[in-house]
Amino acid sequence: MAQVPSLVFESAVTRPLSVVFRSGGRWEGHDYLVEVVAAREGLDSFDVVVDFRDLEAALDRSLAPLQGQLLSDLGLDGPLALARRLLAELAPFAPAPARLQEVALTDGRGRRLSVFG
Repeated sequence: MAQVPSLVFESAVTRPLSVVFRSGGRWEGHDYLVEVVAAREGLDSFDVVVDFRDLEAALDRSLAPLQGQLLSDLGLDGPLALARRLLAELAPFAPAPARLQEVALTDGRGRRLSVFG
């Protein structure tokens, strides 16, 4: 009998973020849509990947001190460092067997930067 492969489910939460950083000697303000994706094989007993409320609350807490801030004042040298920081901060809010799979920043022009867990 052939083994049925496990299904991997994903869920995502998004929030807006406005930040400023220095690029090429110029100040640049950017509005991003931050997307956090959690994944797991199968679903839990409530048929979900993770508790959305916990992940949304964690994302809100992580983004609040960043809103409107200059990234270098926060020790971040640009959007990639920002995405990596968010991935590290939010990973504990996707408890095993779920995992934080991706944090993506999409700007107003549709350019997307992703880091993977």
